[in-house]
Amino acid sequence: MTKRNIVHIELPAADQKKAGKFYHDLFGWQIEYDPELKYVQWDAGSGSSGGFNTIGDEFKAGEIIFYVASEDIEADLKAAAKLGGLTVQGKTEIPNIGWYGIFKDPSGNRIGLYTSRNPEFNK
Repeated sequence: MTKRNIVHIELPAADQKKAGKFYHDLFGWQIEYDPELKYVQWDAGSGSSGGFNTIGDEFKAGEIIFYVASEDIEADLKAAAKLGGLTVQGKTEIPNIGWYGIFKDPSGNRIGLYTSRNPEFNK
């Protein structure tokens, strides 16, 4: 079975690049802008990493999403639904990177699932 580690954390930001600069200056996180995905990623250098979602209708300030490693996103989404969760985003490809899905737990928190295209990452 896959380690069910938290593998990615997304923070809402009014401006992704400014948020990246803030966290780089504050914590020394490595910041990388992916123009293809229009996404700013951060890496704390200790195994934790994530990105910044632009605040808007879909991503509200204070609503952090963490992603848990998944060997089978579709099965995990079905299991979450059986336990009272609600699928928000079905399994979706991130080109050349992997796949993700998002569900709401019974309290309404959004939780992500992630499978890397690199099989070693998923062990």
